[in-house]
Amino acid sequence: MPPKISYDQCLRTMYGLKRFGIKLELTTIREILKRLDTPHKAYACIHVAGTNGKGSVASALASILTTAGYKVGLYTSPHLVRFNERITINNRPISDQNVVAAYEAVKGVHYGKREPTFFEFSTAMALYEFGRQKVDWAVIETGMGGRMDATNIIKPALSIITNVSLEHREYLGHRIHQIAYEKAGIIKKRTPVITGVQQKKATEVIRNIAATNAAPLYRLGSDFKVQRNATGTFTYFGIDHTWRELTTGLLGSHQVQNAALALAACEILNRKKAVMPLASIRSGLAKIDWPGRLEVVSTNPFVLLDGAHNLIAARNLAKYLANSLRDHNITLVVGILNDKPYKSMLRSLVPVAGRVIVTRPKIDRGLAPEVLFTVAKAITDEVMIIPDVETAVKYAVKSAGPGEAVCIAGSLYVVGEAKEILAKMV
Repeated sequence: MPPKISYDQCLRTMYGLKRFGIKLELTTIREILKRLDTPHKAYACIHVAGTNGKGSVASALASILTTAGYKVGLYTSPHLVRFNERITINNRPISDQNVVAAYEAVKGVHYGKREPTFFEFSTAMALYEFGRQKVDWAVIETGMGGRMDATNIIKPALSIITNVSLEHREYLGHRIHQIAYEKAGIIKKRTPVITGVQQKKATEVIRNIAATNAAPLYRLGSDFKVQRNATGTFTYFGIDHTWRELTTGLLGSHQVQNAALALAACEILNRKKAVMPLASIRSGLAKIDWPGRLEVVSTNPFVLLDGAHNLIAARNLAKYLANSLRDHNITLVVGILNDKPYKSMLRSLVPVAGRVIVTRPKIDRGLAPEVLFTVAKAITDEVMIIPDVETAVKYAVKSAGPGEAVCIAGSLYVVGEAKEILAKMV
């Protein structure tokens, strides 16, 4: 019998699958899961797609369901520090041993006509592990788009589309209605769908696809609403209920909209699929933990991490910094991937910072800091290049004076590297 593969060997092999790139089709994942005896059919699922906020909504639902007493799997991507973060059970990443076991299970079956991509392999591992651990519910976040995303093999009890904006244009299309069509591909026959999408053309696409599938559609702003209160709480005016004095464990005013989508999901699921008392909803929502999204990792000096990986997220971060940290002199450490609208992102973020450090994550998609420097320099004179994230983070933190703050942003890959570094420093 060959020796059992180690955790590190397992991950090296999996990361090697990245050479196969992105494949938007379902044949391979369907074949793998068939050979694994369709583990994804053994538990109830919630499917979450969208440009921004899908991770926040997914983590909120997982937290609420766990608080209500269910055993809950959560599958998200990317991870920040360790692969295990992608696959959690009751809000805890699975063990190294279980990562290896899931890897070996997937590796041991026939794939079909081609090797799986990294994301397909990871998705199969998650769905297998949730079945092996006999979860009651699995909350599944799409990777890209929805219609041909590897996660779209599931048959959910509920679909959620948070919002839609221009992203991954080479894969999803160059117009908002095309991207909406891809996201709406997660809508299933007679399966309720909840959305926060606001654009007219995108809404029309989602409405039409929902109607074609006889899927009940519930929209933020019309079927349910949310209102922030002066006390820092918010009120949810829902489909069936009005819930007052609610709080979310996530920072940022935009998280109230994400919370509204999760609360609408609770209402729909409470009708026939699950039992989530209001006390569990309140408690689960208040204690969400979603690292790398407006995450304060230190107060002395003040250090904030936020992926802010696209234009909407960058605007949300800039708004938070301008409002909540207006009394601080902010050092922005920023690195952005080469497929993002970096000029617009920097135009949002740089004006709220006292100084800017441009850097580059280790991933090969990282944009050269010299490119970021040119854009940032046109906005402020206080900008410098420190090419690697580790040196940039250490310099920013060690040079931060009293009353100053450090914000690390622009990519979840930058945040992931920074988080690992800061764990050793702070």
